[in-house]
Amino acid sequence: MANEANPCPCELGDKLEYGGQGQEIQIDHIKAYISKPQSSTDKAVIVVQDIFGWDLPNTRFMADLLATHGYIAVLPDLFVGQEPWNPANDYSRIHEWLKTRPATKVDKEADVVLKYLKEKCHVTKIGVIGFCWGGIVTHYLMLKYPELKAGVSFYGIIRDADDRYDLLNPTFFVFAENDHVIPLEQVAILEQKLKEHAKVDYRVEIFPKQTHGFVHRKNENINPEDKPSIEKARREMIEWLHKYIN
Repeated sequence: MANEANPCPCELGDKLEYGGQGQEIQIDHIKAYISKPQSSTDKAVIVVQDIFGWDLPNTRFMADLLATHGYIAVLPDLFVGQEPWNPANDYSRIHEWLKTRPATKVDKEADVVLKYLKEKCHVTKIGVIGFCWGGIVTHYLMLKYPELKAGVSFYGIIRDADDRYDLLNPTFFVFAENDHVIPLEQVAILEQKLKEHAKVDYRVEIFPKQTHGFVHRKNENINPEDKPSIEKARREMIEWLHKYIN
């Protein structure tokens, strides 16, 4: 989910048949998927899941994509063992379900992941990306953790905090024009408030004709009309991370 105050059905979209190139590990009290580039690096990106969980193949694909571009990518289970949302669930219960998985209560998990990256992977430069629910988490982390040098939030907004525009480091917000979860009015408010309050670089981009989840839950090979937008968003994500994680 990308909007805590107005939860709405999140379509799974095109679930990839994808095994992944990384491996599952244990980081303190949470499980995680980690993918590493072929050569050693001191750069890493934390990847934050959507409501469908850390083991969704689509999100692991995005972690592997980051690894091919030179980052250690770690995708932790920020639900901490709780079940992800099942598309067969009754959507009338999603608001109560989300209350047990608050996107702005992940400090303990963020702390152990950051410690792992610094101490076990010898990383000195770290960023974060997230999708839907993970987009909210990304927005939150970019307000709280100065060691995160760059963030990319895909279709996620924090709406219930007064200080939600005081970003600590550069953040890129990606939205879809036809997103039934996040109305464009909310995006306009975010952009206006960032103009007024943000003291760091930021970017807000709306992709025409796209829907919620398009960057990671649409398969460009079976949605050729969406392929240019999907590829553009992924390319711009990498460019943003390259620019600020250096």
